[in-house]
Formats: sequence, C-alpha cells, structure tokens
Amino acid sequence: MSIPNVADPNSESAAAPDIHDRVKGTNINEVSFLATDYLNHFNEIVMILDMIPDMTDLLEEAKAWQPKSYKDHFRDSAFTQKDLAIEAYDAAPAEYRDMFVQTVRCLNRLVALSLSRIEASVATGERDAIAIAASTATRDMQKLMDVTSAIINGTKPTINQQEIDALLQA
Repeated sequence: MSIPNVADPNSESAAAPDIHDRVKGTNINEVSFLATDYLNHFNEIVMILDMIPDMTDLLEEAKAWQPKSYKDHFRDSAFTQKDLAIEAYDAAPAEYRDMFVQTVRCLNRLVALSLSRIEASVATGERDAIAIAASTATRDMQKLMDVTSAIINGTKPTINQQEIDALLQA
C-alpha cells in the first residue's frame, strides 16, 4: 500500500469556494473537506477489542458497536465545528469522498468480521487464541484507519485490492 504526496489544494470542489475559506484554521482538511474526528468512532471499537484478551466480558460491549455514517457521527458529537463538518462533507470533492466512503465500507465489514472471529476464539476459552484474534483485528483495522486518515488528510492512497481482500477473507 503506497500513499502518494498531498494533493493539489487548488483542486477543491468548484461548487464550494466559500467552504474552503471557512475550513481554514479548523480541524477540517482544506483539500478533502473531511475531518479526522470521524476516526474516533473506530478508535472506540479498536480500544475495546484491544482489551478483550484481558476482559472477555467486553465482547458484549464490542458487539453493541454499530457503524455510523460520517454525518451521523458529527450530528451526535460534541465536535465544536460539527455543523461545518457536515456542510463541508457535502461539498467534498468526489475524488476524496468516494475513496473515503469505499474505505469506510471496508472498515465496517472488517469490524463485523473481526467481531465474529474474536467471538469464536472467546468460545474456545483459549487465552492465546483470543489474544491472537484481538491483536490481528486491531492491527488490520488500524491499517484501514491509516488509509482513511490519509484520505481525510488530502492524500490519494493507492489501495492494493489484494491486501484489502486478504483483510476481509472470512
């Protein structure tokens, strides 16, 4: 997986020139019009999964985690610029928003698959199997979160489809 240089800031959406000015100096990227705060939704599940080997009862809390759209995340958040984040998302250049949506979809599928794998390992009661399943899940999720972060930060990562397919194999 390679991540090329930051995209040209002059390639922003022509539909929202005022958005570009309004996101300057905020936590919303001036190129992609996306905010990294969205990743907190995934950081939450990663932290829970990371603790499961020591506290298997957290599996139920992890299973209660649900995917959340970008807009819903901000609607429900205390992020100070949440209204601007939602507005900027609608104005985000399609080249970033489309990559972002596709990667988040893969990440959501990986969370579901990881929960299934961890649940199966917890059912065995084998501590080593639980630790391996949890650490594999969090490592793989972090890979996709890194790609998502790169997109949010205005880069266009080249995602190796074979690597994504390997992460999502049942």
